Amino acid sequence: MKIAVVAPSCTLNPDAAAAVAEIAAARGNVELVIHPQCFASSGHFAGADIQRLAALREAMADPSVDALWFARGGYGSNRIAQAAVSDLPDAARTKHYLGYSDAGFLLAGFDRAGLHVAHGPMVQDILRVGGEAAINRALDWLVDRSPAALEPGLKPAKRALAFNLTVLSNLLGTPLEPDFDQAELLIEDVAEHEYRIDRAMFHITSSAAVRRCSSIRIGRMSEIPQNDPHFGKDAEAIVSDWCARSGIAFGGQADIGHDAANRVVPFDLARD
Repeated sequence: MKIAVVAPSCTLNPDAAAAVAEIAAARGNVELVIHPQCFASSGHFAGADIQRLAALREAMADPSVDALWFARGGYGSNRIAQAAVSDLPDAARTKHYLGYSDAGFLLAGFDRAGLHVAHGPMVQDILRVGGEAAINRALDWLVDRSPAALEPGLKPAKRALAFNLTVLSNLLGTPLEPDFDQAELLIEDVAEHEYRIDRAMFHITSSAAVRRCSSIRIGRMSEIPQNDPHFGKDAEAIVSDWCARSGIAFGGQADIGHDAANRVVPFDLARD
């Protein structure tokens, strides 16, 4: 299987690339092609917008590529996401796309365009504690569609959407917004104060589109900065409260997050 790695947001760490390439080679069933653009740098980004878009579109159009794996998050994929889904080449529709965090803008737009997408570990996650397990989990899904890689609460016949909460809040109302109708919505975040989680939940649960989802489940909200004074509710209580206020069912916890334990969530498991 041929997997292309592109960096639509920030620059990939070369040590991470080398370590993941070694893991892929040892498996014996993966040809991992890391695009040179992953190591480009233009201020905050892995190359200018036009450079990141060109690498992404090149891999999408390549009929020899079976899957696209996003290198890492950060910020920047929203700047090229609409252009990425315009006038899609036929080859783009046969591939699977995997990433999370800032890549959520692409997952949303690609899902809207009918492509096969999943929220799950990215290449740079090898640098996390326990990162090798995350990389193998991602490859288990991309190569073998291993059920063991999946978030355990997923229902095979039901659509699921998984996003970083801040990214989700920012993509609502844009042309990238996915169809939430009867889908299970999973959310996670990192390094956000509880009041920011509260504010984002106010925004997303106020959306008429989001209110069509069947339920919201909370993944790990990690590295939450200390609030002064204490906010008064933890992340799960915040999410549960806004679900109750908006009439959305609260589905409990989900095994996703900005960590090496992050599980894979295909947006349309029955189709994948």
